[in-house]
Amino acid sequence: MAHRKARERDMLDSVYSMLALVFILVACVELCDAATVVDVYRLIQYDISGVPFGSRLASLNHHAGSLHFSPGADLSRTVVMIPVRELNISFVTEYVSRKHPLGGMLFLLPEIFRLENGGGGKDVREKEVVKKVLLELEKLLVHAQLPYPVYFAFENDEIDAVLDDVKKNDATGQPATATTGGYKLVIPIAEPKKVASPTITNIQGWLQGLKADGDANQLPTIAIVASYDTFGAAPALSVGSDSNGSGVVALLEVARLFSLLYSNPKTRGRYNILFGLTSGGPYNYNGTHKWLRSFDQRLRESIDYAICLNSVGSWNNELWIHVSKPPENAYIKQIFEGFTNVAEELGFKVGLKHKKINISNPRVAWEHEQFSRLRVTAATLSELSAAPELLESTGGLLDSRHFVDETSFIRSVKLVAESLARHIYGYQGKNIQIFADNSSLAVNPSYIRSWLDLLSQTPRVAPFISKNDPFIMALKKELTDHTDEVIVQHEVLDGMFTFYDSTKASLNIYQVASVTFDLLLLLVLGSYLIVLFSFLVITTRGLDDLISLFRRPPSRKVKTA
Repeated sequence: MAHRKARERDMLDSVYSMLALVFILVACVELCDAATVVDVYRLIQYDISGVPFGSRLASLNHHAGSLHFSPGADLSRTVVMIPVRELNISFVTEYVSRKHPLGGMLFLLPEIFRLENGGGGKDVREKEVVKKVLLELEKLLVHAQLPYPVYFAFENDEIDAVLDDVKKNDATGQPATATTGGYKLVIPIAEPKKVASPTITNIQGWLQGLKADGDANQLPTIAIVASYDTFGAAPALSVGSDSNGSGVVALLEVARLFSLLYSNPKTRGRYNILFGLTSGGPYNYNGTHKWLRSFDQRLRESIDYAICLNSVGSWNNELWIHVSKPPENAYIKQIFEGFTNVAEELGFKVGLKHKKINISNPRVAWEHEQFSRLRVTAATLSELSAAPELLESTGGLLDSRHFVDETSFIRSVKLVAESLARHIYGYQGKNIQIFADNSSLAVNPSYIRSWLDLLSQTPRVAPFISKNDPFIMALKKELTDHTDEVIVQHEVLDGMFTFYDSTKASLNIYQVASVTFDLLLLLVLGSYLIVLFSFLVITTRGLDDLISLFRRPPSRKVKTA
């Protein structure tokens, strides 16, 4: 008797084990083959004065589709995979403007835009075509409100193979659904949360001028300023190599050059030089505003003029000086003539653009306008001939290392350094090269290249940069190496802008089977289990016991007393 019970217990254990295995197989049958896992970068989500913009969702769990879908197809549960090389901007415009339902969008960027890649040896024509498309796409997405997830990823062999399969299925009229199978895109991520009290950080350094013996007057000051942060459709990809990485690198190289001059009392000028790396540039230069407000009146009044550097790394034969004061102003004429003379010697032109400011309008198009609002003479040097719109030309997707022309950029640095030096040392109008090539004071291309490479791999959207971010520390250290009295100022970004986290995620791409396959597999497994169960019962307890399992038990009648 005991031996029989042991056999029955072993049989039941075997059955339970098989059932558990089946349940596991059933749970995994839909997501049966993980194709690949890739890094993806979410479209920015932000509010301006409470008005929502960007992608409002982050999690994703839908089938993959392509641009080859059938007309009138329901895409409400489909993530459309769109290679930027093949992008039909009219499709995106239609779906965004008419608010057609979509499961999501996944834009595939060419490998040349990957942050780790260098800038040489690529097809120039291809880069220009992609640049034009990205410019339109980013402008459209940044200013739209999208009620579904939108992500960017880089092309690679695995994701290209998935896309090829998806295209084939769509072309044959069999898009991926729960019925037909296909590929499923899954991003298991929590919904975005507001970034509380985003911090902006300003960094400044000084080079003290040389006073004459017995001179109690304060020396005049020239300020060199550049905003270092960026804004773009994908915060985790917004490196802004040109805007405004070029401005930051130019400032650092000018600081390095003048530190060599000012380290020797015999060549130290009679001007103080103030270097400022500011944050909040895309947001009406909010960091510059707070930085200037921290100055005492004596310091502000000592500033002869300020030169702001913005996008000086990708131009052909002309740069522009933008000013708020009339061109007839004596200081403006002096600045413009000084830069024009040096530019002619270097073989290009510098133009002058005058734009009045409206103090009652909170929009600040150029960094120098924050100085002008405090009645400080200032100008912006830029390759841009007109003021950009809000949140445009601020270091987005297309502003990568590949589009920075090192030759043009080095000429920009020479222009700034030489113009300032001739003003400081009184050599205006004289053909004297202070920073001559092949001299100890020559512009250093290797230094410029190394910093450009670093900035081209460092996303710098202000709300996502912490106070102690390694990049902030690197800027502070570099200014400390070349200037004195380095000060770091932390401020809170003004409340007009609200940002949300979840800027980067991992995308799981699964190859899923159709429902027909699932049902067939379950049927086979079920049949196998029935046969296995019957076999075990017959061999351990006999056929009669198996039949008795399916008989209706006899009813028990309760006898009444």
